[in-house]
Amino acid sequence: MRVILDGMGGDHAPGEIVKGAVAASGEMDHEIYIVGQEEKIRAELKKYKYDKKKIHIVHAEEVITNEDSPVKAIKRKKDSSMVKGLSMVRDGQGDIFISAGNTGAQVVGGRMILGRINGIDRPALASIYPILGDKACLLVDAGASAESKAHNLLEYGTMGSIYVEKVFGRKNPRVGLVNLGVEEGKGTSVTKEAYQQLSQAPINFVGNVEAREIPAGACDVIVCDGFVGNVILKLTEGLAWNILKLLKKKFLDGMKAKIGALFLKSKLGELKNEFDYSEYGGAPILGVDGAMIKMHGSSNANAVKNTILKGIPYAEEGVVDMIKGAITDLEEIIAGEQQ
Repeated sequence: MRVILDGMGGDHAPGEIVKGAVAASGEMDHEIYIVGQEEKIRAELKKYKYDKKKIHIVHAEEVITNEDSPVKAIKRKKDSSMVKGLSMVRDGQGDIFISAGNTGAQVVGGRMILGRINGIDRPALASIYPILGDKACLLVDAGASAESKAHNLLEYGTMGSIYVEKVFGRKNPRVGLVNLGVEEGKGTSVTKEAYQQLSQAPINFVGNVEAREIPAGACDVIVCDGFVGNVILKLTEGLAWNILKLLKKKFLDGMKAKIGALFLKSKLGELKNEFDYSEYGGAPILGVDGAMIKMHGSSNANAVKNTILKGIPYAEEGVVDMIKGAITDLEEIIAGEQQ
């Protein structure tokens, strides 16, 4: 299997990208192709010992930055690491594309270069959502589309269910729809219609879930539009880190507190790791005709390594082909609701 890695995407590229690629290479047999400015990437690779048969460089002169317009960048920067990397997957020269670069450009690039899966209206960004003391779940959509129709939410739930089952190895994952309350009649006209469609889908739909239930692990796949999903993610991230900062401040306030902190140091470290995005890998972009993962823009080497290693099942388990096979059932459900 060939992993295509954007060597120029992210705040710490290419240094942390290369370092993470080398670390991942040491733990797997698959090949990694780092796409980007060859001179810079090679200079970083010289810092490490690695199997030269497993890591390769593909030169791409241009770089898509976070300031670039996504559509214009994909159309005009043909020799960028992102466009070249996605093209390699499209042309069968790679099995999965991974980048920490411009999110909008990666979503647009997926649509324009790989193309949407036939029958999928809108691809979705599926983010790993940490659950305290339990296994992480998947939030779909995390920001690819700010507004969604009912059939989009049906697509998100179905794609997310397939991903969690095949990549997380979780049988019959629970799918929940974010809403104002758990009752069937709650919410907007869109969520009410989505509830009916999800109820008919061949997935384990557990109904509506309230936002307060999400951190407690109410479901394995959280379904919502990209606006709501992005707010949930950023609120959770901000709250988690502020609680950790407050705990740190409290444990440094006086000698007794410091002594107590020494006894709890390992447990506090475990708590911090549960909120650490670098441990979970990146966010798959579901609904495009190829495997691709978006990493956090500030990804360090550990995040890059984990994204590569945890992204392997995405390609190996044929998630894209399974989504294609599930589309026929969705079309019948949507058609039935419209009659």
